[in-house]
Amino acid sequence: MTQRNEADTRAELIDPKLKADGWGEVAESFIRREVICPGRILTGGKRGAQVASDYVLVYKGRKLAAVEAKKEALSYSEGVRQAKDYAARLQCRIAYATNGHEIYQIDRLTGEESLVEHYLSPQALWSLTFDQQDKQAPAFKTIWRDRFSTIPFECKGDWTPRYYQENAINNALDAIAAGQQRLLLTLATGTGKTCIAFQIAWKLFHSRWSLSAQTAPDNAKRRPRILFLADRNILANQAFNDFAPFGDDAIVRIEPSEIKKKGRVPKNASVFFTIFQTFMSGTDEAGNDAPYFGEYPEDFFDFIIIDECHRGGANDEGNWRGILDYFSPAVQLGLTATPKRKDNVDTYAYFGEAVYSYTLKEGINDGFLTPFKVYPIVGTMDEYIYTPGDGVVVQGEPEAGKLYKEGDFNRVITIPSREQKRVHYWMDRVNPNDKTLVFCATQAHAGVVRDYINQYAVKRGWTTNSNYCVRVTANDGAAGENDLKVFQDNEKTIPTVLTTSRKLSTGVDARSVDAPL
Repeated sequence: MTQRNEADTRAELIDPKLKADGWGEVAESFIRREVICPGRILTGGKRGAQVASDYVLVYKGRKLAAVEAKKEALSYSEGVRQAKDYAARLQCRIAYATNGHEIYQIDRLTGEESLVEHYLSPQALWSLTFDQQDKQAPAFKTIWRDRFSTIPFECKGDWTPRYYQENAINNALDAIAAGQQRLLLTLATGTGKTCIAFQIAWKLFHSRWSLSAQTAPDNAKRRPRILFLADRNILANQAFNDFAPFGDDAIVRIEPSEIKKKGRVPKNASVFFTIFQTFMSGTDEAGNDAPYFGEYPEDFFDFIIIDECHRGGANDEGNWRGILDYFSPAVQLGLTATPKRKDNVDTYAYFGEAVYSYTLKEGINDGFLTPFKVYPIVGTMDEYIYTPGDGVVVQGEPEAGKLYKEGDFNRVITIPSREQKRVHYWMDRVNPNDKTLVFCATQAHAGVVRDYINQYAVKRGWTTNSNYCVRVTANDGAAGENDLKVFQDNEKTIPTVLTTSRKLSTGVDARSVDAPL
C-alpha cells in the first residue's frame, strides 16, 4: 500500500479527526496554519528557514494548541521537538505531534506527555487552559478576558499581529482583566511597541472597559479615556498617526500652543497624546508654575501608556514621576526596550516585572529585525593632552596640560582632523547605499559629522546629491522631521545617512536601516 505524503496525511487523516473533535465545527473555533516568523535575514537578500506551525487551534479568539504533522510513514515522535517549540512561542499550554494515526499530547504546564485517542475539544482545551487560573482570580477577570477576546484586532491594511505582539497584547489585557494597576512590556526597538499599545487601547475602548467598570463589568457604559505619554514629539506624533483608526473625533494631540489659544486643556476626546514636557509646563494667572496636567481631575484617565518609560517617568528622583503619581488611579502601562539592569531598577520597582518580554536577539533570530554590525573605530587619539603650539587644531577652550579623554571629545573640545578620520574609517567599511544612522555626542557634533560625510561621499564618487546625509536633531525642527519621513520611506534613497544626537535614540520606524552606528 502506498504511504501518504504529508499533504495527503493532513487532508485524509488529520483534518477529519480535528473536525470530529469539534475543531472548525464548534462556534468560534478555528483551525489555522501559522507562519510564526519569516526566518533570520541573511546576506544577499536571503533568509533562513521560516518557522511555521501546521495547525494552530483557536477558540474564542485565543490560540490554545499547536499541532505538528508528519507524513504517515514517519513516527509522530519526529514532530515532538517542533510541536513544543511552536506551542512555547505561541504561549499555548498544549502541543500535539501526529502522523495521522498516533496523536501525542504534551502539556507544557504539568510536563505530562502521552499518546491519546482524540484531540481535546475546543471547550475542553479552553477549560484546561483557563479554569485553574480563574479559580484563583476575581470573577470579573473572566468576564473582561472574554470581552476583550471578542473584540477583533484592528487590522489596518494587510497588517496582522506577529506572534510576540499577540502574546504581549493578550498578556497585558489578561493583567488588566485581573485588576493589575501597573504593567510593563519590554520589547526590543523596532518590534512595534506603539502598534501593541494601539491594539490594547482598541480592545479596551470597544469593550467599554473603564476604571468605574473594572470590578463591575455590568456597569460598562462609557468609553475609557486613554493618555499616551512620550518624551519626544516625534514619538508622540508617530503614535498619534498610528492611532488614526479611532477617528478624528476620538483622538487629540495636547500641545502648548493649542492650550494657550483656547485657554484650557482639551478634555473632549477619548485618546490623548502629549509629551512629559508639555504636561509639566504651564503657569497660573500670577505667573507661578502650574503644570497643565493639574487641570485634569486625578481620576480623569482610565488608562495611561508611558512610552520609553525607563527614561525618567518611573524614577523617584525624576520630575515626571509627579505626573504618574498624580494620575495614580489610572491603570498605567510602561513600554520600554531596555531589559532590567542596574541603571533602570526604578522602572521595574514601579511597574513590576514585565508581563511580556521580547529581546533584540529573539527579533534578529526570528527575522523581524535586521542584524547589524558594530564597526569599532580604532584610533590613535583616544586621549589628548593639550600643548600650545603642538600643531593640532583644537576647537573649544582647551587648558594647557589637561588630559582630555573620550567623553570630552566633541563636548568640551573638538579636533576636526580626528573626526574626519573617524568618518572616513567607518564609511570605507559600510555599503554607501545602505541607510545608516550615525549617533553623535551633541547636536553641533551631528552637524559637523554630517558635513564630513557629505564631503567624503562626493570625493569617493558615491553621490553628487548634497542631501546624501542630513542631520535630524531637535534644532532641525520641521525640516528635520520631514527629512526623517523621507528617510523612513523604503522607496526613497536620499537621504541615505542621518546623523543625530539624542533625538532618535529611543527608536523610530525606519525599516530599511541596515547599519546603525
